[in-house]
Amino acid sequence: MHIFPAIDLFEGKAVRLVRGDYARMTVYSENPPALAEAFERAGAEHLHLVDLEGAKSGDTPNFNTVSSILAATKLKAELGGGVRSEEAIERYLDVGVWRVILGTAALCDPAFLERAVRRFGARVAVGVDVRDGFVATHGWLETSSVRCEEFLARLAGLGVQGVICTDISKDGLLAGTNLALYDRLASRFPQLALVASGGVTTLSDVRALTGLGLYGAILGKALYEKKIDLAAAVAAAKERA
Repeated sequence: MHIFPAIDLFEGKAVRLVRGDYARMTVYSENPPALAEAFERAGAEHLHLVDLEGAKSGDTPNFNTVSSILAATKLKAELGGGVRSEEAIERYLDVGVWRVILGTAALCDPAFLERAVRRFGARVAVGVDVRDGFVATHGWLETSSVRCEEFLARLAGLGVQGVICTDISKDGLLAGTNLALYDRLASRFPQLALVASGGVTTLSDVRALTGLGLYGAILGKALYEKKIDLAAAVAAAKERA
């Protein structure tokens, strides 16, 4: 399994929210490129980037910061937040993003998602943010009437390969991840390369997710609050269940 340390961007800084609440924001670094370099030195090979401003506005306000991070490291960086056009996807891919994550647009504009998957293939993934079993949108500010499993079935049918699934109720609380959810989704959708997000706090969490056969797991607040060591997490994710 791959470990994705996360950098959430707001006004060019690395921040973290609690359950997606913009009023509960902590700034962890004013130098995201240096932070990414530290992750790389610790053994990470992947990186999860989110433009929190873009997630709300549908724009790319942190594009220059993303470019600086990519120039500073060789990490395979995936990026989500505000990507709602083919032009935005292409712009990020051209600057070196490994794959672009579609969130709100994937649910609200199925025709766009289909075009994007047809054009960019595996370089487009989909973020599925779950609140009480339903898919949340617009930077978690709204909750749709579409159930998580229904949406994943739709994605699998379109040929989407990568899915980043976040349990919002677990995000930022340092209280463990939703193993039951990921176990259920991995069993039902083996064709999807699932990445778990939200509440991954300990090496036990990492090992349990590895045992489920997931593609990856995202480390956020636990990393910043030093609840988990990145190098140890990377090693644990490579262990055989």
